[in-house]
Amino acid sequence: MLGLDFSQVDWNEIGTATLDTLRMLGASALFSFIIGLPIGVLLYMAARSTSGFVRFGYSILSFIVNILRSVPFIILIVAMIPITKSIVGVSYGVLGTIPPLVVGAAPFFARLVETALNEVDKGVIEAAHAMGSSTSQIVFRVLLPEARPGLLAGMTITIVTLVSYTAMSGQVGGGGLGDLAIKYGYYRYETEIMILAVVLMIVLVQLLQMAGDRLVRHFTRK
Repeated sequence: MLGLDFSQVDWNEIGTATLDTLRMLGASALFSFIIGLPIGVLLYMAARSTSGFVRFGYSILSFIVNILRSVPFIILIVAMIPITKSIVGVSYGVLGTIPPLVVGAAPFFARLVETALNEVDKGVIEAAHAMGSSTSQIVFRVLLPEARPGLLAGMTITIVTLVSYTAMSGQVGGGGLGDLAIKYGYYRYETEIMILAVVLMIVLVQLLQMAGDRLVRHFTRK
């Protein structure tokens, strides 16, 4: 009805773009979680400190996190070109997209971690204090296990957000399905390629969301 013809589609190129998106997504999600988790814990602990110095440090860290969360990703990826090139040697393609993805997603995830920790029952924390638990024991044996469903939900939200970030990176030659959709769908008017790229990204998001929701339900029951 729309006059679409998928017979001329290069499926190898579709497959390569899909794998590139998964590579960007996997690497950036891993580093975002590794960086964002301790930042989120630090924000949570510092916000509850009675020390004026620590509270001042919290204000600075919170301000930096808020700034990085506020910058639109398409601007962030362009602004970071010199930094990205110094880190990975290139500022385009799959490898050149990962550092901006991490910088954009890690602060976002850190706030979700802080929110998840805020939802932990205060009575559990007070009981751990009463039993003489150290700060590290409270973090690793009480806070993180109790906040596991919220942390998994935050991870799911972050990964889904990263999918949209990878699509935006295609605007500046970031590779993956977003780059394919822009290069063929926008510049060459090959609607079939654009539709396939969009459908694949929708399927990817749905699969990730479903997997994340199942994990959250599983650990919530426990």
